[in-house]
Amino acid sequence: MTENNRIVLAYSGGLDTSVSIPYLKERTGKDVVAVSLDVGQGGERLQTIRQRALDCGAVESVVVDARDEFAKDYCMLALKANAMYEGVYPLVSAISRPLITKHLVQAAHQYGADTIAHGCTGKGNDQVRFEVSIMSIDPSLKAISPIRDLGLMRDVEIAYAKEHHLPIEQTEESPYSIDQNVWGRAIETGYLEDPWNGPTKDVYSYTDDPAFPPVEDEVTIDFEQGIPVRIDGRAVTPLEAIEEMNRRAGAQGIGRVDLIEDRLVGIKSRELYEAPGAVALITAHQELENCCLEREQHRIKRDIDKRWGELVYDAQWYSPAVRSLNAFIEETQRYVSGRIRMVMHGGRAVVTGRHSDSSLYDYSLATYESGDSFDQNASNGFIAIYGLADKVAAARDMRFGNGIAQDGQEQDGQEQ
Repeated sequence: MTENNRIVLAYSGGLDTSVSIPYLKERTGKDVVAVSLDVGQGGERLQTIRQRALDCGAVESVVVDARDEFAKDYCMLALKANAMYEGVYPLVSAISRPLITKHLVQAAHQYGADTIAHGCTGKGNDQVRFEVSIMSIDPSLKAISPIRDLGLMRDVEIAYAKEHHLPIEQTEESPYSIDQNVWGRAIETGYLEDPWNGPTKDVYSYTDDPAFPPVEDEVTIDFEQGIPVRIDGRAVTPLEAIEEMNRRAGAQGIGRVDLIEDRLVGIKSRELYEAPGAVALITAHQELENCCLEREQHRIKRDIDKRWGELVYDAQWYSPAVRSLNAFIEETQRYVSGRIRMVMHGGRAVVTGRHSDSSLYDYSLATYESGDSFDQNASNGFIAIYGLADKVAAARDMRFGNGIAQDGQEQDGQEQ
């Protein structure tokens, strides 16, 4: 093996990346190592994809079942951060790219490659996520995109595949661009690019129509330090928890999102998402945090959750900023343990019960019945001290004729 005479390619098994294997070899003179990950996207078996890469000319083909790793080390971080970009999107694609990149860099080190190639276009977020992640892990590696950098268009790719007898079957092209994994599914392009057009039934795969739901589904989820560990009393791994909630919440039509999204590259894009398990689990996790986080800690965490989602969306998974936020988020999860009862029906997941041994909810303080332990007489002094600064400022305003009461009198006089 010649040092730095190889390119590692993020290989999906489709037309774009299959054509990229011989095309990169021709254009660069370097051998191609194909790397494919299963992050729960379904479709073809990894061994089928591996063989296709070899048949297209790859000198090595690495396949990795990364579903458990993705669920445990990436989806669970997003769950602890209640990650919802722009309040609704559970970062389906944004959290898978750093994991894929990690394995690409590992392959580059193993096989002596100095370049990593991916199949992104120049208009999307993922090109930034791959390349920033690559430089964050190993700044010495170069990154290229055959589709973006070499000007490969679909008709050119099809002709090239036929000319080179590549083992790619061409079927009728879907009008949508779809990315999916165990955390959810992203759909864009086609007629959805007109934001006035409503989605049709064929767009959805992970969720059933919420307008025609089955009977309501009551579920209990047990968390330990922010991670789901049991569903209806049965022990589950992170991957099993996501898969079960995908199935059950998806049957109720939960987790559909239709969003005009602010992309990292500076354009607005119409995106559809399905994330039934993610939305249901985040709903349950947030409610448990309501019980277990101290008031000021909880306020700060809500701000950090929002910022975490923005940074991860913006390709900053491996950044110092996100590492620091992760440390804070992990600290907050120390007492986020307990059980949530939730009813799922007709597109909604509604929490109906909470129990936690580490909850800060104190019945004897909260109750309005006799025998409560809250000292209501203490409120007099609390209000006096809490409102003192406002009282002093209001007195000053009145001395200068700028008080709220004076403003109201002037308005009344003008009306008269």
